[in-house]
Amino acid sequence: MTEPEQELIAAIRAGLTAAGDPDKAPAMQAYMKSAMPYYGVHAPDQRRLFRAVFAAHPLPDRGHWLATVRTLWAEATHREERYAAIALTGGRTYARWQGPDLVDGLYRDMIVTGAWWDYVDDVAIHRVRPLLHSAPEPVTPIMKAWSAADDLWLRRAAIICQVGRKSQTDTDLLALAIDRAAAEPEFFLRKAIGWALREYAKTDPDWVRGFVSDRAGRLSPLSVREAVKNLAPAVTP
Repeated sequence: MTEPEQELIAAIRAGLTAAGDPDKAPAMQAYMKSAMPYYGVHAPDQRRLFRAVFAAHPLPDRGHWLATVRTLWAEATHREERYAAIALTGGRTYARWQGPDLVDGLYRDMIVTGAWWDYVDDVAIHRVRPLLHSAPEPVTPIMKAWSAADDLWLRRAAIICQVGRKSQTDTDLLALAIDRAAAEPEFFLRKAIGWALREYAKTDPDWVRGFVSDRAGRLSPLSVREAVKNLAPAVTP
């Protein structure tokens, strides 16, 4: 590990240690059902700390940036260190280093090894989604492959990676990812289907109504309930 990486990671760990609340940490760990302990630093305080550390310890190039992210992630002793790794991937200073190669590389690794909704949802929506938008030709086939993967969390990521795209949503990709998971009993897939449809219903409620209607009996009650939660009844002539 080089000096810039060491300094940034040491500053993250020192900052989290200083800001941590040992009395809150066990409850945070229990809520997330995490085997990894917490320092006890809540999200708003994490964000402030990460911004300050990233500004004070700039990384000189993409190689150092990626190495620092991977080290923070792989060597994390507390869950907030992995949140720091995800935050570092989204640092404004490093936006120019985003690229579609990260999707089936770094971000895939984070999803598979993180294997829980707090990591997966953040990476899928805030890292994969912008790359799907800016580079659809290379990223769309990756999402199609993820939607058929054996790994539960890659499949969830493929379903929710368009949350927030609104009118830019690729409905063919959304439908494919959902259809491939529709028969699965897994809660996190069923919930993801409902969430993705509910969000897109804010943009095109008729499409969502039609989609749900066409798949009557194929989507789980949970998925349907979530999908139509905020939809007014369809108006009939």
